[in-house]
Amino acid sequence: MADGEGDFPLAEPGLWVERIGSRSFPAGLPALFLDRDGTINVDTGYPDDPAAMVLRDGIAPVIEAANRQGIPVVVITNQSGIARGYFGWDAFARVNQRVLDLLAEKNAAVDMVLACAYHEAGSGPLAVTDHPMRKPNPGMLLEAGRRLGLDLERSLIVGDKPADMEAGERASLTRGWLVDGEASTMGGLAVASLRGARDLDGLLAAIRLL
Repeated sequence: MADGEGDFPLAEPGLWVERIGSRSFPAGLPALFLDRDGTINVDTGYPDDPAAMVLRDGIAPVIEAANRQGIPVVVITNQSGIARGYFGWDAFARVNQRVLDLLAEKNAAVDMVLACAYHEAGSGPLAVTDHPMRKPNPGMLLEAGRRLGLDLERSLIVGDKPADMEAGERASLTRGWLVDGEASTMGGLAVASLRGARDLDGLLAAIRLL
């Protein structure tokens, strides 16, 4: 397979599912779901350079709070750049590892990473319109929920796009935080803004109450 795909944790050609670390969790816990680009790290467009990765301010303490609470932290990221041929899973792996390393330097750890490469503008097996794993569809959250035995209704989601919030709502989550966005209601999901220190404090408080 191209780019040594046989060495990567691909559940299918366009779906990366990687369990990080060795921490075990009892069934029935909520999770903290986070988008990656634009939420954990500064968005660089189609990220293929590990050296360009910089964490967003305030995100490491959020992940660390979930770690301390014993709550699984799950990254769910669309990666259409792979489908479009801009880079391969090998570049994704290097960039993602750099993001995880930067978090580790701040005592913050991720427990699972899911990435969806399917996109209608892709080629070959990745050329899929409206794939169930691609946000705003809820497939990645549902897959993580199945693998980790999560209570999705009690879980939280943080993202920088309405598609992240919609995916959360469609997976039966009830609370989300939109980076640099506005507070709103999306179906059964209450969306809070994540802009400044007060918003960050609200998210940290919600995590501590899980």
